[in-house]
Amino acid sequence: MTMIVHRWWTHQAPGASRRRYRCPERNRSVPTIQKKEIPMTTASTTTIVGNLTRDPEIRYTREGQATANLGVAVNRRWPNRDNGEWEESTSFFDVVAWRDLAENAALSLTKGMRVVVTGRLEQRSWETEDGDRRIKVEIVADEIGASLRFATVDVHRIERREVDGTDPSTDAPDDALGVTA
Repeated sequence: MTMIVHRWWTHQAPGASRRRYRCPERNRSVPTIQKKEIPMTTASTTTIVGNLTRDPEIRYTREGQATANLGVAVNRRWPNRDNGEWEESTSFFDVVAWRDLAENAALSLTKGMRVVVTGRLEQRSWETEDGDRRIKVEIVADEIGASLRFATVDVHRIERREVDGTDPSTDAPDDALGVTA
């Protein structure tokens, strides 16, 4: 699904050429309407900042892909409008990381560390041995980093490894980093 955006040219858009035509009545150049297709995404992207509730648990699939499960607690504080006292609420999120991100998270993060997680929401369902249907919403992480609000970190670049004869530079961006606290 795509959405068409109509805009008058007032500045140079990334990756587009500037088109103008001559208006005979005014004898000057007038911008044209530019149509640009913007893909509509259906994924829900979210970012949370919170503390790890447990050490990352790393596992490997039958195919050898790493997956790490994390728990993140997000605290929220606000003043009560009636009496002015501070109230607090905590939300708990399960986070799943895959491949190199999973391995880096398992090596770098420990329980209690403050982290920033960006990813998409995914819902999965299954049936228990008793026949009960369970549903769970998780954050599948695209990025995980240590929060620098209350801590400092040392960043160390990791060497990309070649998998299945493919060029590692095509699998991940050049800024793939491992973080140690």
